[in-house]
Amino acid sequence: MNTTPFSTPHASPTTAPKRALVLGGGGSTGNAWLIGVIAGLFEAGLDVTAAELTIGTSAGSTAAAQIAGTSPTELYASILDATPQQRAGQLGPGPGRPVVNHLERINKIIAASQDVADMRRRLGAAALKMEAASDGSWSSNWHATVAARIPGQTWPERDVLITAVDANTGEPAVFDRHGGVDLVDAIAASCSSGMPYRIGDNRYLDGGYRSNAENADLAAGYERVLVLSPFGGRSLHPAAWGTHLATQLEELRKGGSRVETIYPDNASENLFGPRGMDLSLRPPAARAGYEQGMARAGQLAEFWG
Repeated sequence: MNTTPFSTPHASPTTAPKRALVLGGGGSTGNAWLIGVIAGLFEAGLDVTAAELTIGTSAGSTAAAQIAGTSPTELYASILDATPQQRAGQLGPGPGRPVVNHLERINKIIAASQDVADMRRRLGAAALKMEAASDGSWSSNWHATVAARIPGQTWPERDVLITAVDANTGEPAVFDRHGGVDLVDAIAASCSSGMPYRIGDNRYLDGGYRSNAENADLAAGYERVLVLSPFGGRSLHPAAWGTHLATQLEELRKGGSRVETIYPDNASENLFGPRGMDLSLRPPAARAGYEQGMARAGQLAEFWG
């Protein structure tokens, strides 16, 4: 199992890899927006699913698997055609899950942490404590939920990196098709923002805790990097930690990468963050992303090649 970050995945000594697609986290609405953007680009003639590398974090890890198994047009249509869902308030306990205000909990941990490594260790310890207080059914229930979202449950042939954090050690983890971890397990781990997800004897947390919600630093060494960020590059971390997306993009450019970003526009940014798990907002989030993808395709055509 590959659980170490790497700077130039599968890079040839003489030829830099070409294109990397970075899909950031952002909850259920973030996933819908990502699919919408990719579908809009696709319908306008720009197929970003053909990237040599796709990096998926949390909701972005789900999107990375979805676009590998189904056309963006079909994925987008399925969001719009889905049975209307009730609005979700604060998450209830559910099977095996205690009631927790995750945003409040995370903000307290960040405030008490010295740096991002300390934050990851504290988040891991808190998650393991939550698991000990639960009935132990979280991982199996979450696996079934995630599996239902993935059209093809095997790793794609193209390089896909899925991020997570080891809850026991606080160390970053990166899963790929060469590491022996099932695709559904990798995605379930990357999307586990509260309770830890079990893979064998290990426990893992949301990949957004690794560095930031995008983990664009993993695209180092690629000629062209396109970052889709539902959170618009925002972060709860102090700027001094150096984990913000803007810092990661600056480092990529210093390393020779051409970088472009797509963020939600002002009219749709209210669909993310605290409202990110409101299932009734998935269709408007997808539509907003689709319109942005259609609008940006022409500008990005030369860049993406």
